[in-house]
Amino acid sequence: MLTFLKNHPFAVSAFFDSSLVLTYAIPAEIIRPLLPARLEPDLFQDKWAFIAIAVVQTRQLRPRGFPAFMGNDFVLAGYRVFVRYTTSQGKRLRGLYILKSETDKKKMAFLGNLFTHYNYTSTDIEVNNQQNSIHVRSLKSGVDILVNTDNVNAALPVTSPFDNWKEARRFAGPLPFTFTCNDATNEVLIIEGVRENWTPRPVEVVRAEISFLENARFENAVLANAFLIQQIPYYWKKGKLDIWTA
Repeated sequence: MLTFLKNHPFAVSAFFDSSLVLTYAIPAEIIRPLLPARLEPDLFQDKWAFIAIAVVQTRQLRPRGFPAFMGNDFVLAGYRVFVRYTTSQGKRLRGLYILKSETDKKKMAFLGNLFTHYNYTSTDIEVNNQQNSIHVRSLKSGVDILVNTDNVNAALPVTSPFDNWKEARRFAGPLPFTFTCNDATNEVLIIEGVRENWTPRPVEVVRAEISFLENARFENAVLANAFLIQQIPYYWKKGKLDIWTA
């Protein structure tokens, strides 16, 4: 019963006040050992894999179909790898694999761990929105991110492997699917997100201190892009299990 509950058993709606995503490029050989057997890193130039750090301000998060006033407001932070998955029926999907999830409220951590496999922890993360900037800070998690949102001609980070923003946009996130894998039972849980008018715009990263990436295994990660979206309705469909029989 507990396993069933963790498989995202119902659709969830929310409104994104903002979603700030910083994507880091890292050599593919470093990422592959972190992934379940049935997932492959989504590569650029057959060399670079990508980790995205997303900080999302959500409002009215609730089971889909419930009235908005029953929802709750949370800050969600996720550390995800861009991946590809070929289903048991041969369909190829692009999506994300969760490495770590955080939130600003213990209630969300409890419910998130009850109904998903995302392994939430609660932390002191705060998002401060100014007229021309966004500042994300967490002393407990070692996060200090400052971006300039006013520069319409923001340049790609000097460390980026991309030649232009069009290339970078392919790895902006979030992608339509999120995958949770159980190698022991040969099951892959697929969560599909649905959104409208999703138009990420580039932002200039002034400062990005993220202790998660200070781990020795990520020492070769470099900032590849940073995008912001605002004021977007969003929902996640009920999870679907892809079961392999051979």
